[in-house]
Amino acid sequence: MVFSTPIFKFYFLVLTLFLYYIVPRRGRNVVLLVSSLCFYYWGERIYVVIMFLSTAIDFTHGLLVERCKARGNDKGAKMTVASSIVFNLALLCFFKYWDFIAGSLQSVGLTFMPVLGVHLPIGISFYTFQTMSYTIDVYRGDARAQRNILNFGTFVTLFPQLIAGPIIKYKDLGDQINERTCSADKFASGVQIFMVGLGKKLLIANNVGALWDSYKAMALSELTVAGAWLGVLAFTFQIYFDFSGYSDMAVGLGRMLGFEFLPNFNYPYISKSITEFWRRWHISLSTWFREYLYIPLGGNRRGKGRQVFNLFVVWAATGIWHGANWTFLFWGLYFFVLLMVEKFLLLDKLEKAPALVGHVYTMFFVMVSWAIFAIEDLGHLTGYLKVMFGLGGVPLADSAFSYYLTSYLPTLCAAALAATPLGAAVYRRLGTRTRQIVCAVLVAAGLVVCTAYLVAGTYNPFLYFNF
Repeated sequence: MVFSTPIFKFYFLVLTLFLYYIVPRRGRNVVLLVSSLCFYYWGERIYVVIMFLSTAIDFTHGLLVERCKARGNDKGAKMTVASSIVFNLALLCFFKYWDFIAGSLQSVGLTFMPVLGVHLPIGISFYTFQTMSYTIDVYRGDARAQRNILNFGTFVTLFPQLIAGPIIKYKDLGDQINERTCSADKFASGVQIFMVGLGKKLLIANNVGALWDSYKAMALSELTVAGAWLGVLAFTFQIYFDFSGYSDMAVGLGRMLGFEFLPNFNYPYISKSITEFWRRWHISLSTWFREYLYIPLGGNRRGKGRQVFNLFVVWAATGIWHGANWTFLFWGLYFFVLLMVEKFLLLDKLEKAPALVGHVYTMFFVMVSWAIFAIEDLGHLTGYLKVMFGLGGVPLADSAFSYYLTSYLPTLCAAALAATPLGAAVYRRLGTRTRQIVCAVLVAAGLVVCTAYLVAGTYNPFLYFNF
């Protein structure tokens, strides 16, 4: 089930909120658990069993870790944590990477692993990372083991961020699972944030996504330099507004239910370096890899050589986390190279350079990265990149480029403006009463317009369902 559908918005969400607020407080987690399992079952049917399995195993592991620590058995606690990590990674690797590994081996003549045609459960990359954080946090003393399996199941299956994040670490949510504050103001702010996210998704991401689909479907012989860049520009906006829109909807839904989730994006396209870009893009994933992979590997504490190796591992893992394809690995390593160049050569110079230079530099390399990310066929990717850089005598532009640019220019301009904090800055400058009126009008108008899009629209992809 997708947030940006009439079924979710008018049926599932309304019924869940109604039940959530009419039951006593101690019964709300039960409502959330049942609703979340129904939400996941709607899209995955039998794979809801994975949620039961993951909940039971990680709940048990958390109690075992705490028991071992209480008895001074640190070795046993470490082994239990390792067991939890192995289980979660095995689950992720089987469903997400088995066929990729098997196909890669078969391409070089090794046939001992059959291609199984395994279906990828929605959101598995997100919820396996969340449950892994639980036992690690308990071991580190950052959180207490949860002793109520219904409460723990609520953490694992919480539907606002179950299938596409943000990735919530247990130490950040554990206390809220046990007890949280619900209020009219918090609910209202949740509705506002949800509507912002829904608008990002339906009004911007879906529209520019159609432009990217048009260029992605073109034969390489039909592309021009300007057209190839226009297509990538469209995808640049699509993936940002698609994913940040979903994250906003998750944060908004969380607030409606009394939760506080950390923001997942902070205007990444205003960055003046790749380093800054990754501080602003998919913050929950970057934070997870830093806390649970980079720092345990040694971080920057063992010399520059080891730090470079640690970053190589992190960025290879970041790439392959996004998908079982060589292009995703290349995408992660592409950023590794850029970040190493910045770290040892460019970052000081970029900080001293005019802001415009940093913005142009960053967006150029980010847009090239999105071409690598979006095109999974290596042959087509190579050809597309050649066209982007004018190799092979391709024309600069054609009538198709002029048509698409003219047709989509208002949407692209709106997307460029919405990708900056300018609108939020203007809104904050308004008086309190004016803000309330403007907010009410925008929410009401957004509800009407988005509902019209939901009813009439047929194009409603969600990119991060693939990961």
